Amino acid sequence: MTIPSDHKHSIKPQQHNNEPLLGAHQHNYFADKSAQTRKVYAVLALTLATMFAEISVGIWSGSMALLADGWHMGTHAAAFSITLFTYWYANKHKNNESFSFGTGKVTALGGFASAVGLAIVALLMVVESVERLLNPHQIYFNEAIGVAIIGLLVNVASVFILHDNHDHSHDHNHGHHDHNIKAAYYHVLADALTSLLAIAALLAGKYFNWIWMDALMGIVGAVIIVKWAWGLIIQTSETLLDKSVELTLNEQIKQNLESEFNVTVSDFHIWRLADKHNALIAAVVVDKQNIKLTPEQIKTYLYKHIDKLSHATIEINHV
Repeated sequence: MTIPSDHKHSIKPQQHNNEPLLGAHQHNYFADKSAQTRKVYAVLALTLATMFAEISVGIWSGSMALLADGWHMGTHAAAFSITLFTYWYANKHKNNESFSFGTGKVTALGGFASAVGLAIVALLMVVESVERLLNPHQIYFNEAIGVAIIGLLVNVASVFILHDNHDHSHDHNHGHHDHNIKAAYYHVLADALTSLLAIAALLAGKYFNWIWMDALMGIVGAVIIVKWAWGLIIQTSETLLDKSVELTLNEQIKQNLESEFNVTVSDFHIWRLADKHNALIAAVVVDKQNIKLTPEQIKTYLYKHIDKLSHATIEINHV
């Protein structure tokens, strides 16, 4: 179908700021992260080693708190692994034209799958913890406490490994923090918290004979995992379902366009392609007095005033 040029203009995104086209998959989103990636690999290796130790000793010693801490570390190890894989996959296919808007949503898809898995693990932990509250098991406290302390030390070491990147890893082209490193940083902080809970529960059981504390801390650990998983499900599902950005922002942008260019916005959609990258499609109606208005003028205005806008398509209809 051919659209008469004097009635409608639909434009393709133009290159700006010396960046490739098509938003999330080519706008420096996959800039060189080799230094940060090496640190994530180091933390992942430490986390996996400690996870296997805590789960194994937790099963052997009968400590539900230690077992919960091990599974909690496992959930974050899975998240780290998925993040590293999605970066690799998205970067590998960033120029694949089969993906209409690039591969930015691969990370969201991986995060959603990971979050569902976390919720299932947390449910199993709650069932096991309740069973142990009703039927307490014998716990080998000394061995369990020793492994829990090792787990805490590993988490503290991981915090220091990621701390520099958490403070200084900015995307200089966009002025934002590296959210993946920031997320990893908070994950290991959460692991440190659950390690402390496990140690407290084991000490209470050893010195005060509060065996029930161990199972209770297993439930607390599961709640922490569910809270994190639910937040991740909400964030990733909004991206996967092309949820529009804040409605107030939508209305503000439309009002600004109408007042700036003396037009009527007849159609408007803005949604997230990936972290720090949004796409926009808009149709405006102009009268004969404003017939010289071009899509390029509107796009220049939008790129200047909308944070994280990476792809825009503008349609102009003349009355």
